[in-house]
Amino acid sequence: MTRVVVLTSGKGGVGKTTCTANLGMALAQQGQRIAVIDADFGLRNLDLLLGLENRIVFTALDVLAGDCRLEQALVKDKRQPNLALLPAAQNRSKEAITPEQMTELVSKLSAAEFDFIFIDCPAGIEGGFRNAIAAAKEAIVVTTPEISAVRDADRVIGLLEANDIKTKRLIINRLKPAMVQEDQMMSVQDVQDILAIPLLGVIPDDERVIVSTNKGEPLVLEKKLSLAGVAFANVARRLLGEKVSFLDLNAPHDDLFSRVRRLFRG
Repeated sequence: MTRVVVLTSGKGGVGKTTCTANLGMALAQQGQRIAVIDADFGLRNLDLLLGLENRIVFTALDVLAGDCRLEQALVKDKRQPNLALLPAAQNRSKEAITPEQMTELVSKLSAAEFDFIFIDCPAGIEGGFRNAIAAAKEAIVVTTPEISAVRDADRVIGLLEANDIKTKRLIINRLKPAMVQEDQMMSVQDVQDILAIPLLGVIPDDERVIVSTNKGEPLVLEKKLSLAGVAFANVARRLLGEKVSFLDLNAPHDDLFSRVRRLFRG
């Protein structure tokens, strides 16, 4: 059975597309056949993060219009042949596709025997969101540990429940352990207490994400993985059912001065 997973958040800019690219690539490295759908019609970015923007000839809308076959629109990744991208049309609005058409696309991809289909959901909770979740059976909610992002994620979780998507899991992105220790950022536990869905992974803040985005090379492709790259790889393993311990993100930042400050605070 193909697992159809939507990555969503509500708030823009929290790293959904980065998560989609890295998790898709990490699962492909594990031998899984992965299709990633960019559901952000009008503002596609997934192709850039995967470094596939120059190889797009047809889009999802061309498939639906009958102008090409699904196989012609799928962009294969030469670095990882198990991964394929179905790009969105950049010159059309989010209303260019309906939930029924998204379901049709996912059905075509499922028939192509992919193990996973990831749907990169646009920000917001309007038409683009409804399209993206229409065919999904599972959801990964991505948030940063900021109150506005967490509040939007909570709203999205309610909408996912209303649309009968029962399997929902959480990725907390761009965590800064030093700020958490100084009580300047919400902790993982704070976010979990509010959202109350199972934690799938915590991705530490990493400047190399910007570099990887600009180069079109997901972090998980690095020969020597950064902490964020390891965290993404671990999330992929958890999706496959492995029991993988969460990284101890406090250890590198727990210096003498941090311990002394906590001692004086009691």
